[in-house]
Amino acid sequence: MKSPALVVVGTFPSIADAGIAKGVLDEAGIDSMIRSDNAGGMYPALATVDLLVREEDAERALEALEAIPPPPS
Repeated sequence: MKSPALVVVGTFPSIADAGIAKGVLDEAGIDSMIRSDNAGGMYPALATVDLLVREEDAERALEALEAIPPPPS
């Protein structure tokens, strides 16, 4: 059985930010996963965090993520 292709629908500065976006996708019924490589948490400032979904869910995921208000500046 072939695994579904995953695509990045967002890149975030922290796991917390990616977690908020993942929550939005969860509410929309879209499965997602967070990918981060920060040396097991030893160097959190070195890596960004990607949010991935199945390729066939990417368009719906992007639409759902557009609903997240931008952070205050």
